[in-house]
Amino acid sequence: MKYESYQEFLRSKIVAAPETGLNINPEDIHPSLFPHQRDIAIWALRGGKRAIFAQFGTGKTLIQLEIARQITARRGGRFLIVAPLSVIQEFQHDATEILGIDAPVYVRTREEVLAHCDGIVITNYERVRDGDIDPNDFTGVSLDEASVLRGYGTKTYQTFLPKFSEVEFRFVATATPAPNKFKELIHYAGFLGAMDTGQALTRWFGRNSQKANDLNLYPHKEQEFWFWVSSWAVFLFKPSDLGYSDEGYDLPELKVFQHRLPVDHSEAGCDSWGNVKMFRDAALGLQDAAREKRDSLRIRISKAREIVNAGSPDDHWLIWHDLEKERTELEKEFSAERKAGQFKSVFGSQDVETREPLIRGFGDGEYRILATKPVIAGSGCNFQKHCHKAIFLGIGFKFNDFIQALHRIHRFLQTKQVEIHLIYTESEDNIYNTLMEKWAQHEELVGRMREIVRKYGLAQHIKNDLLSRTIGCERQVKKGRLYTSINNDCILEMGNMEENSMDMICTSIPFGTQYEYCPSYNDFGHNADNERFFEQMDFLIPELLRVLKPGRIAAIHVKDRIRFGGVTGRGVPTVDRFSDKTADAFEKHGFFFMSRITVTTDVVRENNQTYRLGWTENSKDSTKMGTGMPEYVLVFRKPQTDLSKGYADVPVTKDKTRYTRGQWQVDAHAYWRSSGNRLLTPQEWADIDMDRIGDVWADYSTRNIYDYNHHIECSKVLEEKGRLPASFMLFTPPSENPDVWTDILRMDTLNAQQSRKRQENHVCPLQLDLVDRLINRYTNEGETVLDPFAGLMTVPYVAVKIGRRGYGIELNEEYWQYGCRYMYEIEYKKTVPTLFEAFELDGKVA
Repeated sequence: MKYESYQEFLRSKIVAAPETGLNINPEDIHPSLFPHQRDIAIWALRGGKRAIFAQFGTGKTLIQLEIARQITARRGGRFLIVAPLSVIQEFQHDATEILGIDAPVYVRTREEVLAHCDGIVITNYERVRDGDIDPNDFTGVSLDEASVLRGYGTKTYQTFLPKFSEVEFRFVATATPAPNKFKELIHYAGFLGAMDTGQALTRWFGRNSQKANDLNLYPHKEQEFWFWVSSWAVFLFKPSDLGYSDEGYDLPELKVFQHRLPVDHSEAGCDSWGNVKMFRDAALGLQDAAREKRDSLRIRISKAREIVNAGSPDDHWLIWHDLEKERTELEKEFSAERKAGQFKSVFGSQDVETREPLIRGFGDGEYRILATKPVIAGSGCNFQKHCHKAIFLGIGFKFNDFIQALHRIHRFLQTKQVEIHLIYTESEDNIYNTLMEKWAQHEELVGRMREIVRKYGLAQHIKNDLLSRTIGCERQVKKGRLYTSINNDCILEMGNMEENSMDMICTSIPFGTQYEYCPSYNDFGHNADNERFFEQMDFLIPELLRVLKPGRIAAIHVKDRIRFGGVTGRGVPTVDRFSDKTADAFEKHGFFFMSRITVTTDVVRENNQTYRLGWTENSKDSTKMGTGMPEYVLVFRKPQTDLSKGYADVPVTKDKTRYTRGQWQVDAHAYWRSSGNRLLTPQEWADIDMDRIGDVWADYSTRNIYDYNHHIECSKVLEEKGRLPASFMLFTPPSENPDVWTDILRMDTLNAQQSRKRQENHVCPLQLDLVDRLINRYTNEGETVLDPFAGLMTVPYVAVKIGRRGYGIELNEEYWQYGCRYMYEIEYKKTVPTLFEAFELDGKVA
């Protein structure tokens, strides 16, 4: 192995969006832009495909116009801005009044586009999605209020992604990126070409093995994920995030009023099974939510009237609603104001020529009350000049619509305290709580990215340097008489091992990109796809071949992987033939493929994890159903020195009186079963319920030789995870003396909330009995068995237990530490004589 080549491969794992745009000097930026706007425009133009996530009122409109001006001036052609209809006037105003350039021309059809040979044009999303406007007619495009791309399966996203894939310059701009699910950020990345959506899902997100179709951001990948996001997106809350003055950018105080209205629970009705419900709950389903909206309409309208009446007669009000029935009832309730020209409603069936003057008129203070929907006027409009009070006539789960609508008045240049009134019924408590949770998550996301911008600015090379520090680990070694346990990258470690020194290799390799055990780039699971995984395996497999003795066995535990339709875009779960690819990789480097052992798994348990084999789904369409996925042990052999005969250079012989015909028949069969027994991980110790962990500990301790250091280490792990009580002793030293009682329950406690490991656990570890059978079959007593992915040292542990020597390499330090404890204990049992054995050795017993 070439060390430099491997280091270069590891460094290539650091991912950042490429820079494919224009280098613009600061003095060439229009002087009307503020410094923070200038810096973002230069950064976006240099990247060529970038996202601008800037707080409401910080100048996204001006930045996009300047980007368009620079690109059309230097590259020619047309630049397209796609925006909601309600904000088109903002672009036209800022272009003429601030930049002093021609206003973007609103176009409806491709014919109108082609009538303009160059310059900036603007249209709305529907014209692109459902009309004939062709993105290939443009040099560049910017999507304003681009949160429409948040949903992977939406028609807008699925239409826009392929349509704009060939446009040279692509930009998105919004103030509310992915507020409740971080993974939605990658949908923007997919549109910008920063990374394929499916690849990003695989790289950054782990499947929740307890809940199908639920993908969570790997906690141990968070820093790398955010640095990657910051390579193609900038988050800006205030100019000070980029080191500039915040003068004029102070947000006014925001006061939120909850108006929780009672409901009659006696009318809760029945569920789909005919059971009478005790409470009304709008969060139970669409039918329940619609009924609650319908039944509570009158009291919500009355509450809105009460709120308006309680204010000053000069106050201007925004009333946000979602249903047409709500609009008509509002018009009736405020009929007096409507007749006086002080109440107007804007709705979807109005044509643009009617709607836009009404929206603009409210923003200019021409009338007092505007009733409309967030989907119509909730994005891009500036109402802060005359209005500082808003009523949400109802609430829902759509946080993006809510936060966008709220910031039509809570934005920079607002001079008064903003009042937001939320009207909802007590049956909508769960909806309200969910909305507030999403708001908190939104603030967390913005805060995380703001911190990166404040700390590192817009310079990507600084972040890449920081990420490079996660390459490598400090080598540690612990040796016993029967084992060697090493904390290191297995490729680097094996490069220094003696040739033909191992009698067997037995391991469970990482399953491609599915699992990671530590944040180091050396981790095999830390790869973008299968191709990159096997590229790293190309460094390892030759080393495995080199250190293995001629004619001896490498037993590799693998499992084929499920690729979910939501990630691949195929609509149905499909199988990644990972085991076949592993066999090809080992054969490519000189191993002989000898056999495939199939280890069955529980199909019901697998379905509970994936929902891909459901009985109900099968009844709907069985063509989408696969079968349960077994595990495999692939058996490879290093070629023996003398190929004219089949025996290994050092054969593995069997005493027929010990290795019986019956055992041979079971082992020779390609179908194996396992008890599933394995070593407990540190996290599993920590996750045992508080009211059971003492019993588990006592049972474990009485069955094993007491080890003070192990006792302390287990307590330490629980304390670090907040699981070690301060008021009583959880891990009492066990007693085998009948006169000393240590199992008295001193208190009853509720189960503590389990704190989860910050790494994705391998859900298919190599089981103890499988390792026992493999080592027993393919080695002689006293020989050495190597596991390059040793984890908790399962393979070395079993090797020592059945009379061999164990050699394990593990990258994750925590697992390695625990594995060392297991190795110490098993060696102690194998080498320390019992009392009677000691007497025998001393000749005191005949």
